[in-house]
Amino acid sequence: MRFRASFAIAAILLIVVFPAYAQQAPGDCGYYTNSDGNRVPRPCGDARSQPPPPGATAICRDGSYSYSQHRSGTCSGRGGVASWR
Repeated sequence: MRFRASFAIAAILLIVVFPAYAQQAPGDCGYYTNSDGNRVPRPCGDARSQPPPPGATAICRDGSYSYSQHRSGTCSGRGGVASWR
């Protein structure tokens, strides 16, 4: 019984207290089809609290990471590009 309670508390701490340390993976926020017909992960994450995920090409002004394959239109609707990776 004591083990279950300790495990439950540890699980809650990992989910509630430490979510910013979880590594974002491409595709966590879905995908879109770009102008070349390629399936690309949607912008996602928070550059202020998360390390860059694999394949991120830009940081949008709203703080999300973009996986855009072209500079044109990158981070549109997200305030534009803050920086390129």
